Amino acid sequence: MKIILLGPAHPYRGGLASIMETMAREYQSRGHQVRIYTFTVQYPSLLFPGKTQYVDTPAPSDLHIERVMNTVNPINWIRLGLRIKREKPDMVLMKYWTPFMAPCFGTIARIARTNGITKFICQIDNVEPHEHHIIDRPCNLYYLRAVDGFVYMSEQVHGELKAYTQAPAIFSPHPMFENFGTRVDKSEACEKIGIDPTLNYTLFFGLIRDYKGLDLLLEAWARWMPTDRKLLIAGEFYTSREKYIALIERLGLQERVILHDHFIADEDVRYYFSAADCLVLPYRTATQSGVTQIAYNFSVPMIVTRVGGLPEIVPDGRIGLVCEPTVEAIAEAMHRIYESDTLQRLKNNFAEERKRFSWSAMCDKLLEVYHKA
Repeated sequence: MKIILLGPAHPYRGGLASIMETMAREYQSRGHQVRIYTFTVQYPSLLFPGKTQYVDTPAPSDLHIERVMNTVNPINWIRLGLRIKREKPDMVLMKYWTPFMAPCFGTIARIARTNGITKFICQIDNVEPHEHHIIDRPCNLYYLRAVDGFVYMSEQVHGELKAYTQAPAIFSPHPMFENFGTRVDKSEACEKIGIDPTLNYTLFFGLIRDYKGLDLLLEAWARWMPTDRKLLIAGEFYTSREKYIALIERLGLQERVILHDHFIADEDVRYYFSAADCLVLPYRTATQSGVTQIAYNFSVPMIVTRVGGLPEIVPDGRIGLVCEPTVEAIAEAMHRIYESDTLQRLKNNFAEERKRFSWSAMCDKLLEVYHKA
């Protein structure tokens, strides 16, 4: 098949780019002709909450990546739609995570698929965004009704999707992130990221947004306040940093919390997961989370809240604990996970549980939807 992947890729940073590049490699390994069309402009600088959108590493030599898509230039959308229409790929695979992308993606799809050959298939992260805006519904309508089929990664997303379109949709769980390498010795990991190897660490990892409940975790940490461990927060603020610093100070946690508030480069991810013995995702809302799939790769037990698809990915009592998104419940779950041999028992189940998650299975499901569409 002739396949185009449309979405984030090098030089853009983060999990979405890793996903697109991993799927491209999977399809290439099967003998398909694969190209990735990524952005010249993904987010205008004024709308991007982080410090940079880019990595400074060389482009992967094994992938064909072109920067051809501008999310804020309608003329570009029309030109790229016409280009794809002429190129006549069998499938265009798109990643959808925010209604901001809908005008661009929807216009390209609506133009290109008029060639009568190309089908647009979407691996969808979210339908309704975590942070709502008045334009979300019209944007979703415009894009989602231009797509021929979907693979969704949580039942919550499927339920929301059915309110917009009846196009074929198949479930496939978020695969593991294997591109971050393998676990290293704790002492090496701690030395690499500059923390004390004699202490134990509970990890909060990923971009910091209000819906992810870091404030709940800090409140719970203040209630529990273990003496032999620290809370390691690793990720760039995509919201007000000052209010979280103020909360840490108000709770008296300055000596109990380590804050690495910057974007964690791919090559450093393994050190954080090797240094920690537990990951906490105290989210207020969620569909699914790629962070859980990093934890699967490194066999790090998790505490997740009972929101969205998180309990589907982290079965309670198997490789982690599930609790309500409240301060009391999170504090109680942290207390339970460090009791007796619970951590080791949870770690022992990872080998079996991770069999559910593979990029091969995800790519199979995308092709299955393609043939149904």
